[in-house]
Amino acid sequence: MSEFRFEKLRVPGTLTLAPGTSVSGCFFVAGHTAHRAGAERIGDLLNAQPGFFPFELRDGTTVLYNREHLVAVALEPGFNEAELDPGYDIATHRHVGMLLSTGMRVKGQVAVYAALGRDRLSDYARSPQMFRYVVTQKNTLIINASHIVELTELAD
Repeated sequence: MSEFRFEKLRVPGTLTLAPGTSVSGCFFVAGHTAHRAGAERIGDLLNAQPGFFPFELRDGTTVLYNREHLVAVALEPGFNEAELDPGYDIATHRHVGMLLSTGMRVKGQVAVYAALGRDRLSDYARSPQMFRYVVTQKNTLIINASHIVELTELAD
């Protein structure tokens, strides 16, 4: 094995693409990262750079998908990647409803990482991260903010 080769792990997920179609398969994530202990997260991979990322379909075919046309990623139930963010437990959590560009509606909880008084939903909306976590009753989603058409705070 080459010293320049990096260990990659396969992490399952379902992609919702801009045309409204969905595909299931696996992301390739680094087994180790220089930013923190543990493996790279899908959110890290998607936010790392613009352009294309590889995704392995269930039939074993590897396809390159353009991040700009990725609307959402549904992680497997029980795979709570959002909770691995530093400060997740002390962040302000907001219950939200979202309408996405595909017509898909999402209800869930988002974490706002900001100081008290700057932790409103509007502060979340201005966050520079393109791909953001939404924890639903069923699973965790990673939403492309450029495909959020409507964002509403819901009562608890």
